[in-house]
Amino acid sequence: MLKTIFGFTALAALVVGTSLPRSTGADDPPKPEELPEYPLLDKKNTAKAVTPDEKTIVAELAPDGDKKKIVRIGMICEVCLREGALEQFLCKKGTKEHEAIVRIDQDAEMVHLALLAAGAKVGTPTQFVNAQTGCPEFKAATGSKVNVSVHYKHKGKLHTHPAQDWIWDTKKKAPIEHTWVFAGSQFIKNPDDPKAKPFYGANSGDIFSISNFPYSTLEMPVQISKDEAQLTYEAKTDKIPPLGSKVWVILEVVAEKK
Repeated sequence: MLKTIFGFTALAALVVGTSLPRSTGADDPPKPEELPEYPLLDKKNTAKAVTPDEKTIVAELAPDGDKKKIVRIGMICEVCLREGALEQFLCKKGTKEHEAIVRIDQDAEMVHLALLAAGAKVGTPTQFVNAQTGCPEFKAATGSKVNVSVHYKHKGKLHTHPAQDWIWDTKKKAPIEHTWVFAGSQFIKNPDDPKAKPFYGANSGDIFSISNFPYSTLEMPVQISKDEAQLTYEAKTDKIPPLGSKVWVILEVVAEKK
């Protein structure tokens, strides 16, 4: 009896070993790209961490006489979506990864504070209702313009370009053409605990938005409804590195014209 059992076991192992196709690696998902070194604008500049974890957000400092000034902000982010419709560009980890290309493992308020330190002036998020009349009325987001770029490795090369190149307008067959402004989200008080620290609205996921949300840190100052965003904008898959890749999202505040 035992011989029969062992015989069938050996035969089964032989059949499985010869009939099942072996993985060639061709169908395996591509490996995430590692984070490249932060790309300083000038070799005289330095990058200094400004978050409690001492790594996720850095300020690029340039000599300015006897002092130094912040010329750019760099954020370590992770690719969380390469295909599909978009409503966000950047979300907080654990929130809206299903509709954002990259995510950041950091309090969104830290992004807000870094932009203030870089000289950005906070404006107002999109408004959908006239506060005086209570009637529906769209008012675009305001605030300092902020150029957003990405720096990353992909297919053996380094790439740096506007973040908009990853957001494809399916109707115009071109990258989205709008620039972000520092809308600044909103600080929401806890009605049950007035003494508690207010909640920074963008921590719900709307850090850098494409469609209009009232809690975005950065928003595009044009009318883009949630439905319109889903029908119009999608991730430019061929330009985006594999899921899980670490990338630099770089912010540069546009100086106001005098």
